[in-house]
Amino acid sequence: CVCVCVCVCVCRWCWVPSWLPPWCPTSQKQLQAAEERMLHCIRAAFTRQFVPISDGNRLWTLTFCSDAVEDKTPVVLLHGFGCGVGFWAQNLDALSQHRPVFALDMLGFGQSTRPLFSTDPREAEDQFVESIEQWRAEVGLESVILLGHNLGGFLAVCYSMKHPHRVKHLILVEPWGLPEAQEMTEADRPIPAWIKALGAMFSPFNPLAGLRLVGPLGPALVQTLRPDFKRKFSSLFTDNTVSDYIYHLNVQSPSGETAFKTMTGSCGCAKRPLLPRMDQLHPAIPITIIYGSRSSIDSNSGSAVRQMRPASHVEVITTRGAGHYVYADQPEDFNHRVLLVCEEVDRSRNEPQEKKGS
Repeated sequence: CVCVCVCVCVCRWCWVPSWLPPWCPTSQKQLQAAEERMLHCIRAAFTRQFVPISDGNRLWTLTFCSDAVEDKTPVVLLHGFGCGVGFWAQNLDALSQHRPVFALDMLGFGQSTRPLFSTDPREAEDQFVESIEQWRAEVGLESVILLGHNLGGFLAVCYSMKHPHRVKHLILVEPWGLPEAQEMTEADRPIPAWIKALGAMFSPFNPLAGLRLVGPLGPALVQTLRPDFKRKFSSLFTDNTVSDYIYHLNVQSPSGETAFKTMTGSCGCAKRPLLPRMDQLHPAIPITIIYGSRSSIDSNSGSAVRQMRPASHVEVITTRGAGHYVYADQPEDFNHRVLLVCEEVDRSRNEPQEKKGS
């Protein structure tokens, strides 16, 4: 159920006290510079700003909105766990040519404020959701097409449950947190006792704590463990731009990371899964769910959503040749699919007016 930017068990089972970050060769300025390199290839004009929300928090935001597209329904991009706005580098130009696009670092991630989250899963979820709503109000968006990847997909659904009149369409890309935890019986798939013991021993630790533990070895560790990210962005970068960005994103104060752990059960699934709550989502909100054909995420949850909402629009798309990071693995296909959905939203929005005037 879970895909993290540095996928290694030992990283999930280590912890470093908050007073150790100086051991890591990072800073806010280095994160800013790493993001700048990720976005250097963007040709479209855009602005960047910290959008203030409550309690002195701020959400780092990229805004693409030319005069030619300002009348279209905007797309808001919510990144996944351990990611940030720079991960949309292969999508921003294509999407922004046709409509306004907003990409934000979610609360507790990237360059956004990293506050203390509640240790209660419901309250932590609410903190994320209300930060998105406060951001929307501050930016002045009436309604949006909400696109979320991984954790961003989970939060997009949670937001839509609470603020349905603000969401014209939900696009969920490899969403985390849909299914309930499946209890594995010993007969079906026995779990070794030593794995159970380690899981119990290390369950209090943050998912990416190991990356902070290794200090100066961290950048090389990311390059070694996740060389696939260099391939995903090979059309843009030939150096270590992507791995450097991943590193600086994930060795800052583990605020959103801690919240994610609070919301995650021992099996990696959500403590408050979405499928049992899907009846709380307004039936008028259309949903498009995009999976990668090579992903380890089970697309059966998408089919379950479609069965649970027979009177609603639910489309499940499988992108060939893509893994969990569909938007980076097959960016042209992904951009095309998303734009088709967006065009349909505007077409549906204009139909009543056209009929009225005819």
